[in-house]
Amino acid sequence: MKVGVILNPVAGGGRLRNQWPQLQAELRNHFAEMEVRETQAAGDAERLALDLVVSGCGLVIAVGGDGTASEVADGILLARREGIGDIELALLPCGTGSDFARGLGVPRDAAGSVRHIAQAGRRRIDVGRISFVDDHGALASRHFINIASLGLSGVTVRAVNADKRKGRVSARALFYWRTIGSFLRYNFQTVRITLDDGAPVETRMALVAVANGRFFGAGMMVAPDAEMDDGWFDVIIVRAAGKPGLIRDLTLLYGGRHRNHPAVTIVRAKKVLVEPVGSAIVNGALLDIDGESPGRIPATFEILPGALILRC
Repeated sequence: MKVGVILNPVAGGGRLRNQWPQLQAELRNHFAEMEVRETQAAGDAERLALDLVVSGCGLVIAVGGDGTASEVADGILLARREGIGDIELALLPCGTGSDFARGLGVPRDAAGSVRHIAQAGRRRIDVGRISFVDDHGALASRHFINIASLGLSGVTVRAVNADKRKGRVSARALFYWRTIGSFLRYNFQTVRITLDDGAPVETRMALVAVANGRFFGAGMMVAPDAEMDDGWFDVIIVRAAGKPGLIRDLTLLYGGRHRNHPAVTIVRAKKVLVEPVGSAIVNGALLDIDGESPGRIPATFEILPGALILRC
């Protein structure tokens, strides 16, 4: 099988540059026919994945973080729409958070990750599709494989991605302190949430997460009961409450111990619509889509059951 590799050289704050020679050697030990492409800017991985699939690659390996994996999946799914199916995605996690790989149990060491890919079987998983408003005010859409969320998470991921300490401090510490700092400055936003064909509900919220996987924010188990192949989103709504108490209770997310918290509601749905109430400037909450923040609400989230084949 011809194998394509998409490398994000700045993943993990640049640590991947030093790790890549070892990773490449390990990969060539297992995959004789291999084509490597590097990303240069956001969005490149989607285009490169599509090009590799069209050129005959049956397996595409994403080397980077959640954002790289998500873009590669987007390219594979675009190829499927063009009639090219049964393409597999594999992960070599080297990003700041790598929460999608964490939820799948993919090893984090280079040799272990490559052996895992070489020996793993195939698994079909669900994929999310989100339509939203980008930073230029235009309508946009893309797929997500792990979690798309809004509110505090959107503000936090922008702060993390801009932090020059990426790669020099632990991802968990970076996300935790950026979450706290963002939360202290965050003004709760009022949104209208519609689940499937249900009646719209308005709420003043801190966070809404639409989850296919379980983890985000470098290890926060925000959706402890989510399954990637059950055909449902787990929707987690954290309502506005006293900031001191919510800051204290953020640690509950790491162990998935927030199910019964009075400010938290967890429901399941196949389609989710979230809209700002009143002023879109005030309540147009920022999005976090697989570790990237390309825009804001209003946003529609739809599940695509069994749409992606993973080698994991």
